[in-house]
Amino acid sequence: MPLARIDLPATASIDYGRAVADVVYEAMLGTLNAPRDDRFQIVSRRSPDELIIDPSYLGIARSAEALIIQLTLNEGRTVAMKQAFYKAVADGLHERVGLRREDVVISLVEVKKENWSFGNGIAQYA
Repeated sequence: MPLARIDLPATASIDYGRAVADVVYEAMLGTLNAPRDDRFQIVSRRSPDELIIDPSYLGIARSAEALIIQLTLNEGRTVAMKQAFYKAVADGLHERVGLRREDVVISLVEVKKENWSFGNGIAQYA
């Protein structure tokens, strides 16, 4: 059960945010073996003082359009799967919304399965 938090510049439209969320979801299905219909996403728009992204860390030139995607997911994916996810998201965003690949920052946070509750106060995966 991945939970995606997507932080966009404040100037991003609702349609743009939905397109970004769609790309992330499709990449989760295609590379991380996320179950279909397992879609939990939070899309937020942030002002420049709330979305602080270094413009040149690691020699990558980022623009004011840069965004951050944080995915919390069950532990256990291989490095190759994670790399495929990063590439699928960056390529998908470039193709779908014209975002530069350099402007896609992704962080994965892995947790144990018992750290989820999908409702009713029950840890369904425990």
